[in-house]
Amino acid sequence: MEQAIEGLNQELSSIASGTTQRIDCNSENIEQGLARLVLSLIELLRRLLERQAIRRMEGGSIDDDKVEEMGLALMKLEQKIRELAQQFNLKPEDLNLDLGPLGHLWTEDKSKRTKE
Repeated sequence: MEQAIEGLNQELSSIASGTTQRIDCNSENIEQGLARLVLSLIELLRRLLERQAIRRMEGGSIDDDKVEEMGLALMKLEQKIRELAQQFNLKPEDLNLDLGPLGHLWTEDKSKRTKE
């Protein structure tokens, strides 16, 4: 609890003084950070496309063949994102960026993600 309070105090101090913590940049963490950002955005887009596909399917605006095609494409994209994340030593939960006061990039649907 004390560590959390100390962390909040440091953050408030840096905000009040107008300075932020410096980022330790080297070639390894810049590459990983860029990969994390790009893969996070791709994962966000994949999730949005998945939701749109579900809405279209439930609305009956697409036929079964198209549903199957979109499902396979989204599954392949998810697998590719996981492969690329693994190459950069990133876990799937690392892609859910913390946006500070805005919260995380996406909220997890616990009922959907039972394997993770």
